[in-house]
Amino acid sequence: MENTDLLTKQIIGCAIKVHQSLGPGLLESAYKECLHYELIRTGLHIEKEKPLPLIYESCRNNEDGIKRVVNGY
Repeated sequence: MENTDLLTKQIIGCAIKVHQSLGPGLLESAYKECLHYELIRTGLHIEKEKPLPLIYESCRNNEDGIKRVVNGY
């Protein structure tokens, strides 16, 4: 099995474990924290929510997240 196949299997396995444990209907943030925990327990080195520059139409992001710019305000 290739390294990418093994990595994919580990990630999907962690995601399935979290979903089976928590069930459907929770906020994304709950699943994100539990998945982060499971991935670290698996021995993977991960970083969550890396900031990326974003400009979309009249929306621009800054260090505090995305802010909508309407009529200069």
